[in-house]
Amino acid sequence: MAVNYGTKRIVVGAHYGMRDWLSQRVTAGLMALFTLLVLAQVLFTRGPIGYDKWAGIFASQWMRVLTFVVIGALLWHVWVGMRDVWMDYVKPVWARLLLQVFAIAWLVGCAGWAVQVLWRV
Repeated sequence: MAVNYGTKRIVVGAHYGMRDWLSQRVTAGLMALFTLLVLAQVLFTRGPIGYDKWAGIFASQWMRVLTFVVIGALLWHVWVGMRDVWMDYVKPVWARLLLQVFAIAWLVGCAGWAVQVLWRV
């Protein structure tokens, strides 16, 4: 005999967790591929590793754009992770909102700094 305790499941969003899970995996994969690309450039170009070699790697426009795309993926990866941790562990709504606003401001600042570094004159 089956017993029904009258529990109801509350659904708070359609596939919300799946989207976050997938975005974490895609951004992590993109960052891993970029790391391998930069590592290959460092290992397979001749000469000592110094400022000139690093500047040479990031001198071309396509590499700067690719680097900024990866930085954007990193920032999104960080945002999803931090937001999920705060949603799980910070119970007061005002504290969670404050932390999320601070994180957004920090990440936007990091994006601005990345633009400045990549396209410095």
